[in-house]
Amino acid sequence: MSEEGAGRDGTDDWEEELAEWDEEVSEWEAGEEERGEEDDPVDDDPAADDPVDGDPDLEPDAADRVPKVVSAGHINWDVTIHVDELPEPDGETRIDLLEQSGGGSAANVAVGLVGLGGQSVVYGSVGGDESGALALRELASAGVDPGQVLVDADAPTSVKYAIVDGGGELLMLANGGANESFTAAELDRDTLAAADHLHLTGQQPGTAAALATAAGEDGTTRSFDPGRRVGDREFEAALHATDVLFLNAPEADALADSTDIDPWEPDDRVVAIKLGEEGATIRTPHGDVSHPGFDVDAVDTVGAGDAFAAGFLGAALRDPEIAGDGFSHDPRDYQVPLLVGNACGAIAAETVTARAGLSWDRVRSVMGESPESDLLIEIRV
Repeated sequence: MSEEGAGRDGTDDWEEELAEWDEEVSEWEAGEEERGEEDDPVDDDPAADDPVDGDPDLEPDAADRVPKVVSAGHINWDVTIHVDELPEPDGETRIDLLEQSGGGSAANVAVGLVGLGGQSVVYGSVGGDESGALALRELASAGVDPGQVLVDADAPTSVKYAIVDGGGELLMLANGGANESFTAAELDRDTLAAADHLHLTGQQPGTAAALATAAGEDGTTRSFDPGRRVGDREFEAALHATDVLFLNAPEADALADSTDIDPWEPDDRVVAIKLGEEGATIRTPHGDVSHPGFDVDAVDTVGAGDAFAAGFLGAALRDPEIAGDGFSHDPRDYQVPLLVGNACGAIAAETVTARAGLSWDRVRSVMGESPESDLLIEIRV
């Protein structure tokens, strides 16, 4: 077993790889700007078309670098309340800032992927009330396709209240509402078959298992971010059917204690473990790659994990070397996805609400000149 820094492993010139990736992103964005200046697209020259199309109704582009993702799970309406400090029991505190926005892990990841040039279909459920209408309207305005969302007229939309103090500590209040009314049966199979990837977030275990199984039958890669209840819900079937797991450190420990999956030493999947202000580590059967994250002034960490997942997937799914035939188990392949995920998590931590505005410009700004300087790769042989 050996520990090697990025660029010193004898296989890749990291600086050259990063420069090529940065140039490629610039080309995608330049093509998008040029397309926006024209009234009509160029039909007679496929190479002239913008490879990043924000219209979620289109079929996936032929280029492997434009992922179409179905993101399934919770769709909420969020109310974020900022206070100087959380009150004691029977106490009172003044509200410094109150913001409302769309939320829910599935919706947050879907919006983040669109911001990074992907195509997103969100699948979940809302109530037939004003909060549900607001959530769907905001998703559509962000470029996400909400056409598969189930509207449950008999239940309220899940509303989550996040109370954040001046130090970033938070208190969460939520109602269950309609956010788990959907089942796998309501999702159009053609929509799932047309996707490049299925991303699952917290939901009924049976629904998660059925969606993961259906995606596997269509040859679609799968990821799962089960959330804080991973140790309490019977997610084993969905967990075993996924290619990439997203967990934070307590969730990884809970999963190791409650199932036969050891996220810290996986034997048949990729596990992205989010470590908060200490960054993240990507665990594979053949080794690990870790990065301590980027130094930012955090104001609200709600949604940072969803932003990390969007950044990781947004970078990994573009690269056929990583996700062209399942997900690679070589940790060196995840240097860029890890850095992008950490940058997106940092952006979310600097954002007042759970819905961060992700873009490649903001990712590059957070990364700075030498984002790879603290990468640590451990290869197992």
